[in-house]
Amino acid sequence: MKRNYYLFEVRNIKRNDNTLMVEKYDGKKISIPVEQINDIFVFSTMSFNTKFLDMISKNQICMHTFNYYGYYSGTYYPREKNVSGNLLVKQVSTYCDDLKRLEIAKEIIESSAFHIYRNLRYYKERGKNVEEGMKQISKLRNSIKYAKNIKQLMGIEGNIRKIYYSNWNEIIGNTFNFSKRVRQPPDNAINSLISFLNSVLYTVVLSEIYKTQLNPTISFLHEPGSKRFSLSLDISEIFKPLIVDRMIFSIINNKIINANSFKKDIDFLFIKEKDRKIILKKFDDKLNTKIMHRDLKREVTYRYLIRLEAYKLIKSLIEGSDYKAFKIWW
Repeated sequence: MKRNYYLFEVRNIKRNDNTLMVEKYDGKKISIPVEQINDIFVFSTMSFNTKFLDMISKNQICMHTFNYYGYYSGTYYPREKNVSGNLLVKQVSTYCDDLKRLEIAKEIIESSAFHIYRNLRYYKERGKNVEEGMKQISKLRNSIKYAKNIKQLMGIEGNIRKIYYSNWNEIIGNTFNFSKRVRQPPDNAINSLISFLNSVLYTVVLSEIYKTQLNPTISFLHEPGSKRFSLSLDISEIFKPLIVDRMIFSIINNKIINANSFKKDIDFLFIKEKDRKIILKKFDDKLNTKIMHRDLKREVTYRYLIRLEAYKLIKSLIEGSDYKAFKIWW
């Protein structure tokens, strides 16, 4: 099975035949067969040469880099081999059609809101006082279909998230105090976890888009712009409640991390390296968790569910059919 490789404390990485040779700062070396690699995530200062870049390009492996604080810096995105001029035209023309774009964006927000509601329902069934939040979110979900433009839709999404986050202290207890979402920079432990895991999910979605013929810069919910792959932001919205949020609830409630897992730097908080390693191991395990797909009649991983979402979007764009965003059925 292919897996992600998260590289910490690495001095350099180079090609050796059909393997990658990773040298750590303590002198230890790791040999990784290239056919075992999905993505490479770099969390340290390291050097590499063009032979290494050529190798991962030929094997269609994306490499994502993060800075000292664990925040996403950028992606080495190999030359696209799966290209389709026809799909690109369809993707652009759909974006330019305000009605079609809005319908896809509504599906994305409805899926996200559905998964948010399901998360709250899960904890209500376990005795948590989140029923009022569920009622408010249910009312907002009903208004999604009446949104007349993307701005209105994003406003509804923002209100859903605000209510959702206001219920997090009930879910995670008194371990951490979480009052509101703060992004740049994250000012407390929960915001640091959300920002970190959202950025990792964003890169995974980007890698899955790369394996398809979609153009990652042309999106429908988020406005396409420079310096970001906005389609990755779109698809991430569907899976953040399922993967990121549930992971945060789990690692806090199971005391996998605590207040000592974080370090303060001027006006923000970031996750210590040793705890990032633990969190990323849990994240990778989640991506590789299998469920029985009710349509395919076979087991697929959470990671493959992301790729299936990209395929579903392609089918909708090519055929001009309605796009129906993923919703869990179990």
